[in-house]
Amino acid sequence: MAHETLPYWLVNVPRDQWPPSCPDFLLNANAKDRGILSTSDADYHRQTWPEVQQIIRTNRIDLFQRVPSDLRRYLGYSAKLKKEYGSVMNFVLQERLQWSDLTPSSSSPFSSPADIKILYNDWPYGVDEKIVHLVVWTKFDHEDDPATDDLTAQARQEIDNYVKQTFGRNVPVNNVIWFKNWRSLKSVHAVEHFHVMLYDPDPAFVEKITNGDIPLSEKVP
Repeated sequence: MAHETLPYWLVNVPRDQWPPSCPDFLLNANAKDRGILSTSDADYHRQTWPEVQQIIRTNRIDLFQRVPSDLRRYLGYSAKLKKEYGSVMNFVLQERLQWSDLTPSSSSPFSSPADIKILYNDWPYGVDEKIVHLVVWTKFDHEDDPATDDLTAQARQEIDNYVKQTFGRNVPVNNVIWFKNWRSLKSVHAVEHFHVMLYDPDPAFVEKITNGDIPLSEKVP
């Protein structure tokens, strides 16, 4: 049977592993996710670095998406975490960040290393495989403008300065870009974070900046 005629929950699944019915974690998949899941990995277009830059510069973060089979794994694992930890946020706090207290140690943003942790994005978007997708987690807030659902000018400048100082010294300026999800697009709420993408960075630098972190997507079957 051609993959075009399969229900979304069977696409990219080997025939000998087909479940008899739609798995619970996919039953309530939204329209965007169903469209992605219905796509064969072989037909999926990975976004190039220029495309990634354009998406971020025009603030069309909603255009990012995962490789179809990765999205399936992400949704399945997220459902598992919610059962085991109560929420994805609890898992991130306990296992990934290992923060028991979110109180900042400093009143000034980005001034204390104890208030910041850089990790891989556990389930990165379906982009050029030379692109490294990191997440910068912070114990302090980045102020949003309620009218625009986006960062204030001051918060944007603070993050921009941090990114330039932290990544710009080791990666060419045109190979570094960052973004912060609109509040409505965040998959992990209550823990402040923003995303940094690096094009073809030195692996040794990435290993150092993440303290040897390995994303969950490389650990989970």
